[in-house]
Amino acid sequence: MANARPKRIVRIAAIYAVTAVYVFPVLWIVLTAFKDRVDVFAMPPKLLFAPTLDNFRRVFIDVSALTGDAQWTRFARNFLNSVILSFASVSLALCAGTAAAYSLSRHTFRHRDFILFSILSTRMLPAVATIIPVYLLFRRLGLMNSYTGMILLYAAFSVSFVVWMMKSFFDEIPVEIEEAAELDGSSKMRVLRRIALPQVKSGIAATVVISLLFTWNEFLFALMLTGSETRTVPVALAGALQGELGIDWGLIAAIETLYVLPVLVVAIALQRFLLRGLTFGTVRK
Repeated sequence: MANARPKRIVRIAAIYAVTAVYVFPVLWIVLTAFKDRVDVFAMPPKLLFAPTLDNFRRVFIDVSALTGDAQWTRFARNFLNSVILSFASVSLALCAGTAAAYSLSRHTFRHRDFILFSILSTRMLPAVATIIPVYLLFRRLGLMNSYTGMILLYAAFSVSFVVWMMKSFFDEIPVEIEEAAELDGSSKMRVLRRIALPQVKSGIAATVVISLLFTWNEFLFALMLTGSETRTVPVALAGALQGELGIDWGLIAAIETLYVLPVLVVAIALQRFLLRGLTFGTVRK
């Protein structure tokens, strides 16, 4: 018992140290978003400064240095595009992937393992290896710069991850529970909706958050396949890094701060289920 307390203190200190390493870059970006140009480049860096919202104002409103005229930037449109493409594609992938995962979990048939491997293999190819055929396909089908094309593309990429994640959770549910419900007259669809899905809520939460992160941060396909009407924030952010007067770090930090908010809100809203989900069901309630 005498050695237990020092070990516990060391363990807690190590946890705080590792957490600080991961949190510090995010905290630094948020602090930079509230600094003016002088404080951003101050040496040594300032931790105490007079906060300003000027960077956030410039994210939405561009004021001409010559005429003083103000006009709305396209950030709101880019942000809305990211929200639409991410949430719509994840919703579509979740519906299709969950149904496929339940079927693969509950039914044994010929070549099932090969089908599972084939689904997983779609995640093995690097994005750069598929960008040219996807680009040509989009041009041929007239899907360039369209919400439909990007939602279908992102959903296709996410569905393999959803299938594997959700299958692992469905495998945990005892089949006897569902067989008893079927003996009582419940249909397959009712068993899935009323018995199976409520028991994998944590898995659904983890799958949604991780899939959303993948789609939310996707850059290459958005760069090649979107246009001015469907451009997402990562692509717009890359354009903001190429300013004629150098990189405006305060503006970049403000954009990044706003950009992480939706995913952060979703993760906080689902955190009750997230811990168990991210451990792939190894921590039982």
